[in-house]
Amino acid sequence: MSDETNGRFSGKVAVVTGGASGIGEATVRRLVSEGARVMIADLQGEAAETLAADLGASTDALQLDVTDLAAVEAMMAATVEKFGRLDIVFNNAGISSMGRVDELDVESWHRVIDVDLNAVFYGCRAAIPHLRANGGGAIVNTASISGLFGDWGLPAYNAAKAGVMNLTRTLAADHARDNIRVNAVCPGGIETSMTDALVRSHRAQEQYKRLVPMARMGLATEIASAVAFLASDDASYITGHGLVVDGGVTAMTGQPNFSALSERWWD
Repeated sequence: MSDETNGRFSGKVAVVTGGASGIGEATVRRLVSEGARVMIADLQGEAAETLAADLGASTDALQLDVTDLAAVEAMMAATVEKFGRLDIVFNNAGISSMGRVDELDVESWHRVIDVDLNAVFYGCRAAIPHLRANGGGAIVNTASISGLFGDWGLPAYNAAKAGVMNLTRTLAADHARDNIRVNAVCPGGIETSMTDALVRSHRAQEQYKRLVPMARMGLATEIASAVAFLASDDASYITGHGLVVDGGVTAMTGQPNFSALSERWWD
């Protein structure tokens, strides 16, 4: 972190959902390091409390089911009661499921849509009155490059993240004159507990090395840096944007690496 960003969030209050691990935890730590006070909201309440204890008085923790609108509203109100204001919301909690449409059970479909899309709507709905009352603020939603393009075997996740991206755009237009900016971060493959099986799989890692121009998965701290930028005044004229952080995956067409082939590849 540079001297230019040190203290960037001094006096600001943030909420991070899914804040006890992975991208959420990395973002909590980043925001706190730059002066923010943060409410750590996570279904894993003990993990959230452990992180808050580690970070000290600038944080608090609440166990939260992001699919429960009343609980989300209560969490936002508790944040304002605890810290006196609300400036930043990072709607980050998410899950995934594998299986083609003809294989995926309906319960899994609904669960992914609830956690990855409906919960973002709930978080924004509950936060906007507090942000408006405070004169504005910033919302960052976790979308994905999987919300910009399709993947094999991830129909619910792809659909939910695409919904997050277009919801973000609509919110940005609707609330720009409330001085509320709404953006999304669109990660590629990131090393977190959710992707642990991929991280541990030699075959999967070989695929990442082959298909990602930067030849690796990303780190949670690298996403946290992008979130911190979007939440900060450095992004004061950016709203409705999906910031891709994917090591170059979406820069490519998906065609073969012609330069790695023989000079006579066309024979």
